[in-house]
Amino acid sequence: MSIRHGLLALLERGPRYGSQLRTEFESRTGSTWPLNVGQVYTTLSRLERDGMVAQDGEDDAGHALYSITEDGRNELRSWFATPVDRASPPRDELAIKLAMAVGAPGVDIRAVIQSQRSHTLKAMQDYTRLKAQALADVPADRDEVAWLLVVEQLIFQAEAEARWLDHCESRLVRLAAAAATEPAAPTSHGTTRSTAPRPSARR
Repeated sequence: MSIRHGLLALLERGPRYGSQLRTEFESRTGSTWPLNVGQVYTTLSRLERDGMVAQDGEDDAGHALYSITEDGRNELRSWFATPVDRASPPRDELAIKLAMAVGAPGVDIRAVIQSQRSHTLKAMQDYTRLKAQALADVPADRDEVAWLLVVEQLIFQAEAEARWLDHCESRLVRLAAAAATEPAAPTSHGTTRSTAPRPSARR
């Protein structure tokens, strides 16, 4: 999530101070990606350093205001016009977890998948309920439309994750079945080593 560009987009609507930017950012995204004031001011400081925002006096309450510069507008237009790069996708904790769980001693990867699937489906139900609430009334302003777009993206993302988990489980089942039907490896004497349990020597 580009906090940097999100703040530039909000500043294009006019001068803002830090906590105001945080409130508007969270309103626009439905608090899906909550910010703290420290993040906002750190980002504003870097944008100011890069010449994309400038301090613009204070409001009546003494809050320091920031305005977008022409360089900031050019950066924002470039961001809107450029597709999100998929060449270096962000790290996905779930994908890393499953990759590490494969073959890890003492880990039941199917249990890991089933636990995650339950969580994902519950999240999808929660997002769908939020969408239904948002659609109960026609969205009144662009902040509500923006939130609706965000929650629909979360629904699609959860649906895709659930399908991927189903695929992972099916692949593991197929691999287990294939391993069970592989011929036993020959021993150094050319005989076939049996994988069946040896009979007890007790009489």
